[in-house]
Amino acid sequence: MGIIVAIEGADGVGKNTTSSRLRDTLCAAGRTASVIGFPRYGETVAGVTIGRYMAGDIGVAVTPYAAATLYGLDRFEWRASILEAVEGSDVLIFDRYVASNMAYQAARVDESEARTLMDWILALETGQFALPVPTLSIYLDTPWELAKAMILQKAERSYTPKTYDEYEADVALQQRVRANYEAIVAADLLGPWRIVRASESGAMRSPDDIVAEIVGHISLK
Repeated sequence: MGIIVAIEGADGVGKNTTSSRLRDTLCAAGRTASVIGFPRYGETVAGVTIGRYMAGDIGVAVTPYAAATLYGLDRFEWRASILEAVEGSDVLIFDRYVASNMAYQAARVDESEARTLMDWILALETGQFALPVPTLSIYLDTPWELAKAMILQKAERSYTPKTYDEYEADVALQQRVRANYEAIVAADLLGPWRIVRASESGAMRSPDDIVAEIVGHISLK
């Protein structure tokens, strides 16, 4: 049975690139590694609904608790594949996982309610839905100004033709998301964390440098 490494962070910090490069680096070193990214747009009932929601096309108000349930359900629908990947790899890498749900949905409620909602999501996904807890979570930290520029470089998403989706377009929400991630890391919610700076001296670090630092945090027998 392999270990689980979750790559987390706000929008535009390079989670997808980092996850893929980490997998390739581990495989080149003789390890078996795989990546699962969330949401599963177009592949689960929840994923399809999340895509419509993020494109601003859902047609009804979506509360933070309803959105949290959708994101958790997306992973629950993919649970069999998650467990199979854990069994079949030395390292299973998540490109976004439970902490993303916690950080983003808690950013949509009053600050006084944020921890309550994060605890509720944690109980829903790891308790009710019985999703595995990461062995290690990595928080990719970078200022919003740099992250915003990185979002502009993204290829067109399957769920929206817009440059920014509903969350990316909300600058205040992006700042609260970062604060929530910092709180999650400080409390070691969802297991142990390591902070990796995705930028340095006002510029993004190279993916190879970021991955090399992450590999140094991973303990493999």
